[in-house]
This record gives sequence, C-alpha cells and structure tokens, in this order.
Amino acid sequence: MGASMMEQVRSSNLWTVAGVLPRADRSLALTWWTVLILRGLLPAIFVVTMGALVGAVQRRADLTTPLALFGSVFVLLQILPPIHRALGANLGSRTAAWLYDQLTAACVRPPGMGHLENPKLTTDLTVARDFDLAITGPPMSISMDFIAGGLVEIVGGLASAIVLAGYKWWAPVVLTGAWIATHWLLRESTVWRDRNTEEVRHAQRHADYAYRLAVEPPAAKELRLFGLADWIVDRFRLRRRQLFDLRWEATRLRERPLVWSILLVLAANIVVFWSMGAAAFDGHLPLARLVTFASAAIGTSMIAFGGLSWVLDGTAAPIAAVLRLEANMEQEGALTRSYESAEGMPAREIRFRNVTFAYPHTNEPVLADFDLAIPAGSSLAIVGQNGAGKTTIAKLLCRLYDPQQGAIEVDGVDIRTLDIDGWRSRVTAVFQDFIRFELSLRENVAPAGAPDDVILQALDEAGAAHLADLNTVLARGYPNGTDLSGGQWQRIALARALCAVRLGAGLVLLDEPTAQLDVRGEAEIFGRILAATRHVTTILISHRFSTVRHADRICVLDKGKVVELGTHHELMAAGGRYKTMFELQASRFYEEAEEEGTPLDALD
Repeated sequence: MGASMMEQVRSSNLWTVAGVLPRADRSLALTWWTVLILRGLLPAIFVVTMGALVGAVQRRADLTTPLALFGSVFVLLQILPPIHRALGANLGSRTAAWLYDQLTAACVRPPGMGHLENPKLTTDLTVARDFDLAITGPPMSISMDFIAGGLVEIVGGLASAIVLAGYKWWAPVVLTGAWIATHWLLRESTVWRDRNTEEVRHAQRHADYAYRLAVEPPAAKELRLFGLADWIVDRFRLRRRQLFDLRWEATRLRERPLVWSILLVLAANIVVFWSMGAAAFDGHLPLARLVTFASAAIGTSMIAFGGLSWVLDGTAAPIAAVLRLEANMEQEGALTRSYESAEGMPAREIRFRNVTFAYPHTNEPVLADFDLAIPAGSSLAIVGQNGAGKTTIAKLLCRLYDPQQGAIEVDGVDIRTLDIDGWRSRVTAVFQDFIRFELSLRENVAPAGAPDDVILQALDEAGAAHLADLNTVLARGYPNGTDLSGGQWQRIALARALCAVRLGAGLVLLDEPTAQLDVRGEAEIFGRILAATRHVTTILISHRFSTVRHADRICVLDKGKVVELGTHHELMAAGGRYKTMFELQASRFYEEAEEEGTPLDALD
C-alpha cells in the first residue's frame, strides 16, 4: 500500500516538475521554494498579527509591537510576490534551457541514429522540441508564476487551517475536508486524468504539422503554386479546434460534481461560522480571537480546487517527454562499442557478408542476405529503384546502424569491432540531404578545422573556388553574409568530402552528390571527384546513368539484393536490367548534352 502510494506520488506532475528544478539550478530552486513557503505562511501569520493588534486596541495596551509586526507582515505580503515572480521567471528560463540541453544531448549523443527515425519516439520529440515557444502552452518562465500561485494557495490554506485549530480541533477538519473533497469530486475536470492522453498528443502533433506547413519556407512554393493556402489554413483551424475540443472535454467542469462541491463547501462553512457566531454571542470568543479565527477560516478556502493541475500538466508533459527521450534515445541509438584501430582501412576490400537489415519497428527488411565485395581503391556505382536499399548501404557503412544479421567486413574485420570514431574518421560522405551550416565558408568545408591551403584545394576540386571568401558567412542576415544556389551548396558539400579525403579519409560515399546540377555540371564534377579520389575507395549512389558509367564497376540493386554487377560495357553487353534503364534515361542525357554542346568525351 505504502509503496503504491509512493509510486503515485513519484508519477505525479508536481513531483516531475519539482524534481527537475534543482537539476537546472539548485540554489535558485532552493530560493524559489523558500520564498514560496514563506508566501504561503504569511496569510496565516497576518491574521494572527491582526488579531493581536485588535486585542491590544481592546486592552488599550501599547500598540508599538503588534503594529510593527502587523505592518511588517503586510509589507512582506506586498513585496514578496513580485520578487517571487522574478525568481520564477529566471528559474523557468534556466529550466527550459537545461531541458533543451538534455534534449540536444539525447538526440546527438547516441552513436547510431535509430532513435531519430523511430516513429514511436516522434510524439515525445514533437512535445519536447518546441515546448517553450508558447505553441503548446505558456513558456516555462510564465508557467512558474502560475505554479507558484497555486502552491502558495495550498500552503496558505493548510497554514490557516492550523491556526483555525486553535478555535476547535474539528473546525479545520470540517473545512479542510470539504475543500479537499472538491478535488476528488471534480477529479474528471483535472488535467492529470485525461488531458495528456495519446489522443490529445496525436491531435497536437497534427496541429503542429499543419502550423509548420503554413509558416516555414520549404512548403511555401507548392502551397501557393497549387492554390493550397486556404486548404492549409482550414486544416490548421480544424486540427487546432479538434485539439481545443479534446482539451476542453478533459478540463471542463462537470455539472453534477460541481453542484455537490458547492453544497458540501457551503455546509462546512455554515457549520464552522455558525459555531463561531454562537460562541461570540455567548461571550466565549473575544473579538480579537473571533477576527483571527474567522480570517483563518476564510484563508482555509485557498485549498479549493483551482487551476494548479492545468498548469502542472502543461509544464510536466514536456519535462516528462524529455526525461523519457533521454532513456529511450540512448537505447534506440545504441551501437556495440569496440576499440580496435581502423588506421589505414580499407586497404584490401570492403565486404557485405549475408547482411540483413530492417529499420526499427518495421517488419520488411531493406537488405536480405546481401552480399557484395568492393576492392579497396576502386570506384563502385550503385543504382536501382527507390527503396532498393541504396542509401541504407551508405548508412550501414557509416555505422549509423548495425545489421541484424551478417556482417560488414573491412579488410576481413567486422566493423562492429572497430572503434566507431576511428572508423568514421576513415569515412566521408555527401548525402542527398547534406547539411548547410550557417557558418563561414571555411567552417562549412572543414567544420573540425583544416589548413586553409587544404580547404582551398578541396574547393577548387569541387569547382567552387571562387564562390566566396573563406571568412564569408553562408547565410543572409549576418554582416556581409551571403546565400548560395542549390547547385553551389552541393559543390560546398562535395568540397567538404574532398577536404576529408585530403585529411586522411579512405572511403568516400556519394549519395546523389550532383542531383542539383545539370548534365554539363554533373559530368565536370564527377570527373573532378574521380581524379581527387582515385587513391581511395569511392561508392557512388545515383539515378543518372550518364554519371555511373564512369565507375570501375556498377552494382544494380533490386529489393535489397544484387541482381547485376560489372563494368558499364559488361552490363550493356549482358542486355539485362542495367541496359534497359540506361537506354531509357542515360542516353537521353547523352543526347541533351550533345545538343547543348557538351563535348562527348566529357561524358565518355
């Protein structure tokens, strides 16, 4: 029984919020709690000093001491709330910053990336990501004032009940019991019961998605082009209305419990005040004590059902989401850690041996008994339809995931036995969704640092030698900042990979590296890449057959298996799937290049 009650306390919203405050700032949290308790006690102290002052007046005694005490408490009642509000705003901001720090670390720290692509974590990630932007509720700096107000009232009500016990032992029991009963009677109106259900979180996620479509740049072109402005506004209103309806249904007052609450509280107050009135009328309760106990009885009403649970729910939900993500992300993104050196790898070959892999929480494997050998120092192009497993191969080689079965071997060594950071230092890549740092050109090409001459050589090899000065920030909104076109950004991403090669990387992964370039630019860039990476192992994933034909070998994937493997001329002579795809696509690019005047030897 005791263990069960303790478990309920630990799972409560108040425990969740209270537990995280000292982790954000221990001294500030202690100060905030101290002022909160003092504010809660002051109303009860105030009624005691007021009764003492009235008694002193009646006795015609010296008023200096009781008046000084009364005035001091009165002044504290006036100055502590704004001080507490400032402390709460500061503590709320620091707590929000701490939570964002924890969330950032939870997302970045795991060596794999399964936690970021796990649909079961998406809802918590949505709740946690923007909780302090006033999208899902008040920012934490404001919520702390609401929480303080609710807790001050509860402490004040209990302190007043203790004072009231000086009149009759049963008086605080009757009043406190009645007010506490309102919490139970109105429990279905409290947010801790059904405001944070899966249905509510699902509605919040849809509303948030519609909102982002409306306000963020990526969707802006198509929303306007296809006349979807009204549609997205209506969708956002519908989803937001659904969310508000669910929350209203979760928090609205139920009529019958409300009536019972009113009757119960009214009856309790009648009993207590009738007793006080009768005692005063009979002369058993002097005026000073009557003022004290009557004021204490009124103060006990601060225990009443209020809005504390609402604000605690809104504050505790993102905190709980962040804490859950800390544990779940660490597990979902975990990889086997070993510390064998990867120095000089690959020197002989990379081999996929009977590899089977499926993404987390999916039943269909992307790769099934996949076998492929890639000689070190060679170039391999991988082609196939969408979903064939091309990008998955790149993720596995980067050890962003580990296969469920089989092994990826480098020079005969399972990469799971290699030090993760050591192996990744041997790999560089350009992904389809490559990152665009709002940093200087120098930091975009070499985020971890590199000599300027190496950076300049990498830019030249990527055909980006004269895009900007190395100190220029590649983002508008910064002093002397600039932005680049999609094709220019792609050259920067290529330069980043080529810079890593000059710094010692031995495996280059190119996942659609020239998707935003035209045929002429693609032919030029890929020629530069092959020249710059001729001494390392290069794996190219591309849909453009006019590019892949220049690789040493070409691998055709279908449903996670190798269906054809060979040089361009061997596969064309075989007359299989590669030849069909090439004739459908690559020859068209070849003809377009001729029409545009691109020399044929640039494509051959």
